[in-house]
Amino acid sequence: MTGLIVRRLLQLPLILLVIYTLTLLLAWAVPGDPLANPERRTPPAVAEAMRAQYNLDSLPRFYASYLWNASGARWAWERVAGAPGAAAGGAGVGAVGAARGGAGAPPGESVRHARFVFDLGPSLEHEDWRVNEIIGASLPVSVTLGATAMLLALVVGVGAGVLGAVRPNSWADVGTLCVALVGISQPTFVIGAVLQLVFAVWLGVFRVAGWGELRDLVLPAVTLSLPFAAYIARLTRMGMIEHLSAEFVVAARARGVPERAVLLRHALKNAFLPVLSYLGPATATAMTGSFVVERVFNVPGLGKHFVNAVQNKDLFLIIGVVLVFSTMLVLFNLAVDVLYRWVDPRIE
Repeated sequence: MTGLIVRRLLQLPLILLVIYTLTLLLAWAVPGDPLANPERRTPPAVAEAMRAQYNLDSLPRFYASYLWNASGARWAWERVAGAPGAAAGGAGVGAVGAARGGAGAPPGESVRHARFVFDLGPSLEHEDWRVNEIIGASLPVSVTLGATAMLLALVVGVGAGVLGAVRPNSWADVGTLCVALVGISQPTFVIGAVLQLVFAVWLGVFRVAGWGELRDLVLPAVTLSLPFAAYIARLTRMGMIEHLSAEFVVAARARGVPERAVLLRHALKNAFLPVLSYLGPATATAMTGSFVVERVFNVPGLGKHFVNAVQNKDLFLIIGVVLVFSTMLVLFNLAVDVLYRWVDPRIE
């Protein structure tokens, strides 16, 4: 088990390097100028200084400089050299400050950059904000929404799957399959709009959109959980039907084991393995932010920033969000592999 964890963690930097390379190539190929945002109205002299500072005029230089900062190599080098925030960072900011008519780097700018071990760079869309700060502020919101949604999906999906498997072809089974079909086939923005119309506009129980109160979590979490709950219900139902007719279940019933113990301890434990495989990427997807759900309910999570970053070609924010999502995806898949060994020790 320890060897598996160590191998997967050692593979993580290589995986992130490949993802970073592909993401940068795709984002760089998108037409548009990230500094030509009409809302910012950046003066031409400042725009040219920023292009030179951030290497936005050269793909190879941008690739190398971003990798130098984001990998933590620059932070380690400054600690070894004993000069935090020096050279490249200070000179670049000074160039922008001079172009704006200032006297150089803003006070404390070097210290601000040196705080981050893995510096994901500045946001080209949000002035005076680092990508690390944006992710640090929005990721907890997305994680809260995603964790709540996955908890709902797990409870509802497993419960519906077990109910359908215990009573196949009954009204409960047919109803579960119909709800699962709706949850899988309907887009989340349609489900979210319907919930807003019924529970916010007609009944007035919740607010249409917003964030800040506990009740604001309910509609986005339910909307986000429905597709996951539908898949979990189908996987649980199929696994339970298969294992309820297995020999070890028949033998357990012949020994007089209570039906609840047969369902939970024998059948569900083995039927849960496909669900466990699905939970790894599903949890990572939910916790890093559902772009559509956060957009519909105006949730200030990571997905909302990612959509805006793509629209404005904010290279630093695009790459930063993708790297965070990829890291969480790898770690959740690793957690699934570890849980596999715990659920079924026969799996190597």
